[in-house]
Amino acid sequence: MTTPDITARRALGACAALMVGALTLTACGGNANASNGGGKDTPKTSTAKIAISAKDGATDASINATGVKVSDGKLTDVKMTVAGSGQTVPGAISGDGHSWKPKQQLERGTKYQIAATAKDADGRPAAANAIFTTVSSANSFIGTYTPDNGSTVGVGMPVSFTFDKSISDKKAVQSHITVNSSSGQQVVGHWFGDRRLDFRPQEYWKAGSKVTMNIDLDGVQGAQGVYGVQKKTVSFTIGRSQVSTVDVNTETMTVVRDGQTLKTMPISAGSPQHTTYNGQMVISEKFTQTRMNGSTVGFGGEYDIPDVPHAMRLTTSGTFIHGNYWYNRGNPPFGRQGTSHGCVGLADVQGAQGDTPAKWFFDNSLVGDVVIVKNSPDSTVSPDNGLNGWNMSWSAWTAGSAA
Repeated sequence: MTTPDITARRALGACAALMVGALTLTACGGNANASNGGGKDTPKTSTAKIAISAKDGATDASINATGVKVSDGKLTDVKMTVAGSGQTVPGAISGDGHSWKPKQQLERGTKYQIAATAKDADGRPAAANAIFTTVSSANSFIGTYTPDNGSTVGVGMPVSFTFDKSISDKKAVQSHITVNSSSGQQVVGHWFGDRRLDFRPQEYWKAGSKVTMNIDLDGVQGAQGVYGVQKKTVSFTIGRSQVSTVDVNTETMTVVRDGQTLKTMPISAGSPQHTTYNGQMVISEKFTQTRMNGSTVGFGGEYDIPDVPHAMRLTTSGTFIHGNYWYNRGNPPFGRQGTSHGCVGLADVQGAQGDTPAKWFFDNSLVGDVVIVKNSPDSTVSPDNGLNGWNMSWSAWTAGSAA
């Protein structure tokens, strides 16, 4: 009789233990619906997601496109500094709070640090940081170009790029530079070697047209391990049409503007020993006064004039059209004999003052105006000697395009 009682008590004890275990489990772990009551105390992650364009640790970050963006939230603060020095890089958060960017282009080969914070719609914070280095000068290329943004130039002005590194992938580089004119003229690029790329239409630009150049080279590989860093839009205006023709036989220059002759004046071309180039030459620079030293262009010490007035460059090699105050006023008079070292001279006075032919031409000329020289015993100027690609046929010009 005693055995069943013992068995019953053991079974009852086992049941009690199970109940205690169940109670303990419920008290510690809760049940499937317990989170409904306790969720208010459980923190949630912010839905704001911050993206810094330059990856942490990058060594080739863009100097143009670096910035911060946020989705599902708004930026509350962004601080960018030059790593090591702590110098602050000025920047601004956009009006909608979704992005931030520096106010100025970054420097190449420089280490920066960005610390950004944001909040989502419920006010929950998020943060992101990155330390990176912009692309180095050794691993990037830049193109200096002419004309400048906002300028007004003559009808002969090409767009000309000179790159600071040799370009092996010319197609990639050229295809990321587009030049368009409001005149609708077709514009084609031509490579002079591996560092210079010029653009022009078949004929001179239409007077009064607007030319827009889009440079989208940031990140474009121009050579092995060398990438572009430029991204900008440049526009300039073509002024009135002025083309001046120098006739070495008659020692005169005729200035024609918009099809009408403005003036014909005497000039002094190169001497028989130092003749003037023939061809179409574009004014690339203007100087009210400048020094001309023969030793800088291969003439030794034959001349050194510290104050040449009203000088306008026609070639890289040193051909100018400029004022001449030192000519012999005796016999023959100015304009009857070539006496220069290849330049085209106009009568002038020392000090660049007074009403002279040189001053008149200087005041009435734009960078980009065309000066044509004909009937000189010299050869035609090389197309890459200055901005003088007009001396190349259109078929030859287009053959030098990589795009």
